[in-house]
Amino acid sequence: MTGHPISLGGIHHAAYRCKNAKETVEWYARVLGMEYTTAFAEDHVPSTGEFDPYMHVFLDAGNGNVLAFFELPNQPEMGRDGNTPAWVQHLAFKVGSEEELLAAKEHVEAQGIDVLGPTHHGIFKSIYFFDPNGHRVELACDIGTDEQYAELKRVAMPMLDEWSKTKKAPRHADWLHEIARKEHGH
Repeated sequence: MTGHPISLGGIHHAAYRCKNAKETVEWYARVLGMEYTTAFAEDHVPSTGEFDPYMHVFLDAGNGNVLAFFELPNQPEMGRDGNTPAWVQHLAFKVGSEEELLAAKEHVEAQGIDVLGPTHHGIFKSIYFFDPNGHRVELACDIGTDEQYAELKRVAMPMLDEWSKTKKAPRHADWLHEIARKEHGH
């Protein structure tokens, strides 16, 4: 948006809770090749001042992106939102090609981790699995054309407007699902 008073430079980091900081750092390094770069640990939360010891770890997710986790030993056991399906909240990382996606699937499965996919989404394909904290992880590779991305951008606002009024899936981009159904044999 031009003229907006805030000019974002990307995501500084995304932070989630973990059960065990060391296990999480080791898992993301072993499974996804992420480099562990930084840790903060304090007894008091800087923003609120409350006593709540924590370990805050940061991992390089590539391309200037950072994924962070908090281990909070004094808080109740970690859970998830029972009203939100497990497939909704997830961390999605980009890989460069379908070949890389398939190689990643083979690598993740070799770690003893169940992998779902590849799933065809029309303009990208992805695989899914869970980290040791129960967070769903997605690896995705873009396969769409410039024309397809332009068409999706063109229909984005009409789709949102229709959804807001009807709460039924708009059909502006049904061609995406047709591509995926053909790939999946549906």
